Parts: sequence; structure tokens; C-alpha cells
Amino acid sequence: MQKHKDKEKTVVLFVDSYDVILAGGPEELLWKFSRFKHRVVFSAEGFCWPDQKLAPKYPPVHSGKRYPQLRRCFIGYAPDIYEIVQQWKLRDNDDDQLFYTLIYLDKEQRTKFNMTLDHKSRIFQNLNGAVEEVVLKFEKSRVRARNVAYDTLPVVIHGNGPTKLQLNYLGNYVPTAWTYENGCGICDDDLLYFNDVTDDEMPLVHIGVFIEQPTPFMEEFLERLATMNYPQSRLRLFIHNNVVYHEQHVERFWNRHRSLFSDIRIVGPEENLQHDQARTMAVEACRSDHSCDYYFSIDSDVALSNADTLRILIEENKSVIAPMLSRHGKLWSNFWGALSPEGFYSRSEDYIDIVQAKRVGVWNVPYITQVYLIRGDVLRSRLAGVSLFQQEGADPDMIFCRAIRDQGVFMFVSNRDEFGRLVSTSNYNTSRLHPDMWQIFDNPVDWREKYVHENYSKIFEDAGDVVEQPCPDVYWFPAFSDRMCDELVETMEDFGEWSGGKHKDERLAGGYENVPTVDIHMNQIQFEKEWLKFLKDYIVPVTEKLYPGYYPKANAVMNFVVRYRPDEQPSLRPHHDSSTFTINIALNSKGKDYQGGGCRFVRYNCTVESPRKGWSFMHPGRLTHFHEGLPTTQGTRYIMVSFVDP
Repeated sequence: MQKHKDKEKTVVLFVDSYDVILAGGPEELLWKFSRFKHRVVFSAEGFCWPDQKLAPKYPPVHSGKRYPQLRRCFIGYAPDIYEIVQQWKLRDNDDDQLFYTLIYLDKEQRTKFNMTLDHKSRIFQNLNGAVEEVVLKFEKSRVRARNVAYDTLPVVIHGNGPTKLQLNYLGNYVPTAWTYENGCGICDDDLLYFNDVTDDEMPLVHIGVFIEQPTPFMEEFLERLATMNYPQSRLRLFIHNNVVYHEQHVERFWNRHRSLFSDIRIVGPEENLQHDQARTMAVEACRSDHSCDYYFSIDSDVALSNADTLRILIEENKSVIAPMLSRHGKLWSNFWGALSPEGFYSRSEDYIDIVQAKRVGVWNVPYITQVYLIRGDVLRSRLAGVSLFQQEGADPDMIFCRAIRDQGVFMFVSNRDEFGRLVSTSNYNTSRLHPDMWQIFDNPVDWREKYVHENYSKIFEDAGDVVEQPCPDVYWFPAFSDRMCDELVETMEDFGEWSGGKHKDERLAGGYENVPTVDIHMNQIQFEKEWLKFLKDYIVPVTEKLYPGYYPKANAVMNFVVRYRPDEQPSLRPHHDSSTFTINIALNSKGKDYQGGGCRFVRYNCTVESPRKGWSFMHPGRLTHFHEGLPTTQGTRYIMVSFVDP
């Protein structure tokens, strides 16, 4: 201050650098200061600190905050500030708050320097004790923090005391970090670019993969590790599998892709390594390797459909960052926008908009989980010696985020790109032969990718040439993937309780089947409700397109897989179906799995002899489409039949 001590018209603003947001510019600041008509203005708060015994000595205040926050935020003319700080005769680590407090409480000095407090947060807003008073005010192309208690727009926002998380939240917006008009105003600052970087020069990334619970679509999850758009030579892989059921998936992944990774370590359930210990082992591998540029942690319930995710996160150039993911159609995500006073989940005002991508940007948040990237140099500096996951009786993710916050390291979540989704694990029954088949409710996107034919969506394109009509009002279209066909057949054969193809059938309400087949019903394998969901989501839209004016209810009580064999039941006599319409999906391939077979529509003398695997017939059931199943002469033929809207 000495060089400014004689500058009568110079105004000095003093604030901390690490817990302050400036919401306005110097013009507004000086204008508001001038309106005080005082030489020095200190910020104010509702707490008497550092010595509550001094509370009676403060000048009375009729409206606004009574007590000063003297050490962090003040503004005044240079000569006055110089004279005040010149009184400091203490050590550097002594209490400067008490120093300024005693000066302010001295009426003679308060008068001499014409000091006052900013009682109503016109310039300074201390958040401690006032979080509920402060809301965001969206103006044109900028955002302010508004004090609703005094209807003021402070210029300096100070996150003092236990309010750092609220300050971080405000910092996501104030003053132009994010606005409705321009979106994210700071997202492109300080980005890294790798357009001209060779594969050998890309950052080295240690990847920690954690399979801690039975998880649907594990094979697809592991395959994505091998198809990331990132040079495998710059990846080091650590896999912790704590689930015996998934050993088969990890082994198949290892056998297929071991050549892709120069360094891979797999820790299986036989080693009995606890969750927190595994995470510590993985992160320490990066922390102890000075060539490790980044540590990327991913849990098995993360479906990263964007192959560029790792590269995108690195380019964001943050100390800790996660891609924003949520469960399909739900608000459950991998971040929290706020914390409760006890340190648990609390929904922030902007949480839903961020999850639903109504607000897009890179957001400073207090909690991330399941997938994130940490810079290696941060692990070896600000987080050096910090136990990130291990604390008895506590959740490793909670420990991790608290440790990061305690070291003053910001955590970010980005929803600037579509990264993928979270997989639900709550209703996953590994006692089934192919448990992923039952996931159509909990994980519909993953189910579709695995089990619906890759050309299904082309049915609804304008060209529409994927749908064929081999016979009058008989339509033929792609429905199942090969994987669905195979797993459904294997499930039925594993169940094994095929009907005998007799008229007597105790599975039916009347106990009698007029046109019997050798079959297993969907309800016998507890797949009925999943099948009806498939009808509703995938067959109904096709029906409405192909039979205009008819709106199916997707009711079906007869849903079954039929097995045809030359020595068992090779064919089916002409009959009508007890349905408004029928779907008939071929589950294996003619010429490969069987010979013969097919379907003949008697009235039209029209035969379809070569059903395609995964393709479905759709035809009216009653009155017009009298049909028969042609003899299977060799091998075994499987079809999935459903009588819809009986």
C-alpha cells in the first residue's frame, strides 16, 4: 500500500482470491461505493466473529447485518487503507480479523476513517449464514446473485465459512459463465487440442475398471473398452472383478483383446479384494508412475456409447471431470448438484435441467461417481498422500468426493456431449441362462441394441423398402437380432419342458388345444410381461404402419416358441389363429440349421419357403389367412409365435 498512500482519489478493493466471485465491473463497484459517502466500507454478516464477547460493543443497526467480515472484503480510499494497515504490529500468522475488528470498534478510529459496514449487501455478499437469502437473477446475457432479503445485487460474492459449495454453484453462472442467451460462456477456455498429436505422443492413461456387482450387458461394457477412440498403446488397464458370474465375461474379453493393451492387470473374486482396496490399488498405480498423465475410473454400470469420451474429457483440461450420465428416461445420474448439511444428496435448482440437457456446459459440482478422469499431476501434488477411498464404514465414493473437496480441488461434470447412460443393476437375476433378456424394462436402450434387429428402424423410413409383402396382407420385416434368436432358443432348450404336441394341454384355461404344437409358452419361463412389453414397444408401431386405421391393444395370451423336427412334429395342419393378427418370428436359419419348413397361405396358394432368421411374419389371424406349417425334413426349426389381440 505504501506506493498508493498519497493517492487521494485512488480506491482500493481488498478481497480474497480463492473464494470470491466478481459479479460486476469497476464502474458499478465505484458507483456503489460512492453512494455510501464513506471513506472505508467493510462487508457485513450475521455472525459475531472471531470474539462473540465483543457483540455488545458493535454499533446498533436497525436494518441489515450488524457484524463486520473485516479480513476478507473491504473497499476504501488508498490513504485511509494505508493508515489502517500501518497499525499492524503483530506476526503474520496472528488474527487479522480481530485486528480489524478492534479498529472498527474504536469509535475514534471509526470516525477518523469514516468507516461503515455494507449492512444490506450492496457491494459485498458474505454467504455464511445467508445462503437462503441469495438466488440467481438471470438478466440479458448475464447472471447476478440477488439478495432477496434486501433486494440488492452485490458485486462481490464471498464464500466464507462453510459456503464454498454454494459459491461454486453460483460460479457456474455469475456473471457470464452460463446464460440463457449464450449458453456456456467459459466452456471453450483453456481447452487442450490433440489434432496434430501423434498416437505415441498422446497422454498416458491408467484405466481402472470396477465390476463390484452383477451387472447387465457386461460383454458390451467390456467390448467398449477395446473400441475407444484412443491409442491402445497409451492405455494401461486394471480390472477388478468381484463377481464370480462375470469371470466368464472377463476371460472372453481377455482372450479376444489381450494383444491390444501393453499392460493389463486383472484382479478376480478369488483374491477377495475389497471395493475400496481395489480402487486404491488402481489409483496408486497412476500416482506412483510419473509417466501417468491421467487416471480414468469406470464402473461396470456405465455404458459409454461415445467412443471419444476419454479424449473429450482430457481436452476439457480439468483437474477432475466426469461425463454426465443418467439412467434412460430417469433423473438418476452420476453427479449431485448440491449436498445436505450432513453431506448427503440434495437436489440443486438446476439439477433437472442439467440432466435433461436443457442447460449445457461444464459444471462445478460437489459429488461425482461411477466414471471420472483425474489428472496425474494433481494426484501427485494436491492429492499426494491423501487417502481417496479408504475409511472404515464409509462409502468409497463419498470418501473420494469429500477428500477431493477438502483439498480444494474442483470436480466438474460435462454434458456438452452425449456420452452414454447408466445401466440399472437392481433387478438382475444371474440364475437365468441369459439374464440380459429380461432387461427390457430396466435398461430398454441396452436391450434394444443387443436384441432388436439392426434394420428394425428402417421400417419407418420414407423409403420403407425393408418391409416385404410375400403374400396378400402378409408382411415380412426385421424384428430380432441373431443374438436374441439364439438366446431365446437356448433358454427354451435349457428349460426343456416342451409340450408333447397333443390336444390335451393343461397349460390352457380349457385344457384343450385344437391345433397343438411342440412348444414352450413364455409364461413358463417367466418371460410373459417382457414379451408383452416387446409387443407394445416394437410390434404395435409396425402394425399401425402396415394396417392403417387399426390400433392394436397388444394383448396376447398365447405366446410360445414352437419346435419342428422330422421325428417329432415336422409340420402343422391348415388352421386359423385365434387372433386379430399373428406374428411369427424365425429363430434359426434354413439351410444351416434345418431343411424344409415354411408357411403356406391356403386361400392365396402363396408359400414362403425361406424364412429369414430374426424376421417376423405379420398376418391376420381369423377368417382370411387360413395357413399351414410346411414339413421340416432335416434338423430342427424354431419359431416364436404370438396371437395378438385375440
